[in-house]
Amino acid sequence: MTGRGATITEALLVLADGTTFEGEAMGALPPNGIATGEVVFNTVMSGYQEVITDPSYAGQIITFTYPHIGNYGVNNEDDESRRPFCRGVVVRDLARRHSSWRAAGDLDGFLRRHGVAGITGVDTRRLTRHIREAGAMAAAFGTANETDLKAAAIGERGTDGVDLVAQVSCDAPFTVGDGPLRIVAYDFGIKRTILRHLAEMATIEVVPASTRAADVLARAPDGVFLSNGPGDPAAVTYAVDAITELLGRVPVFGICLGHQLLGAALGGSTYKLKFGHHGGNHPVKRIADDAIEITSQNHNYAVLDGSIDSADVTHVNLNDGVVEGLRCRDVPAFSVQYHPEAGPGPHDARYLFAQFESLMRDA
Repeated sequence: MTGRGATITEALLVLADGTTFEGEAMGALPPNGIATGEVVFNTVMSGYQEVITDPSYAGQIITFTYPHIGNYGVNNEDDESRRPFCRGVVVRDLARRHSSWRAAGDLDGFLRRHGVAGITGVDTRRLTRHIREAGAMAAAFGTANETDLKAAAIGERGTDGVDLVAQVSCDAPFTVGDGPLRIVAYDFGIKRTILRHLAEMATIEVVPASTRAADVLARAPDGVFLSNGPGDPAAVTYAVDAITELLGRVPVFGICLGHQLLGAALGGSTYKLKFGHHGGNHPVKRIADDAIEITSQNHNYAVLDGSIDSADVTHVNLNDGVVEGLRCRDVPAFSVQYHPEAGPGPHDARYLFAQFESLMRDA
């Protein structure tokens, strides 16, 4: 697809409600010319490589609202995981030439190498408006005919009730960093940028999502970190059970899915947002002092406000009032829905890692 004289192959994106978008194929060719998933949109203006390699997008097709994607290529340092787990990528204009001193290749080649299908030339403004009005929904895209694509979209299960964490979590424990504190980090789809932040204060042992609380406590950690990850928290019941056992026995800090799972372990309820929060410019109010943080976010589910009696809401989303932070009253545990590590995005909330360090040292 990239480069002058590249062959253009027509493709279609078809939503489950029958709405159709024309475009051109890019990236890998999907089996039978059809790729499926739940289509969402992300508003970042840069950082597309980090977004595509964020495991939290497992099961989803990423639409970039920024029109020019791929213009600075890809490199070997910005991956957030071992490979992309998203189902596909939708862009308005894929750069035919990339330009950056850091670039080691182009985005189209990166997608091909990792087996990720994509479609370019799509009216992403129209698509985004449709998702905002109708909500995130199943979709199919590729070079197959419109009838087959619509049937595939209708047959796509989406993310509700699906344990996507099991698809992205590590198979065996591994260690990162050599700091003085000891942290056990649950890998629900953990990003490498998070590990870099934690490694500044601690030696981190990353463990599979299914690790039992007893096995975590046997490692005698100073703290437990609950990572980001994909999909519906209600489908990850084994993690909720483990967190319930850990609360009050070791300091806990959760981000994104980790925040939702902590909320569930505290007896709270979670629900699916209409089209989720995906981007690097979401305003969040810190209730303690009314300070505003511009945050990076990537989630489709949230903790229901008022459903937890034993914790205070510490942050709220200024766009829609969604709960963005929790702090327990009786045990050393807190969480945020957004991504203080950024990767990509602003760094307004990096202080939360220092709060976790203080919580561990004071325990």
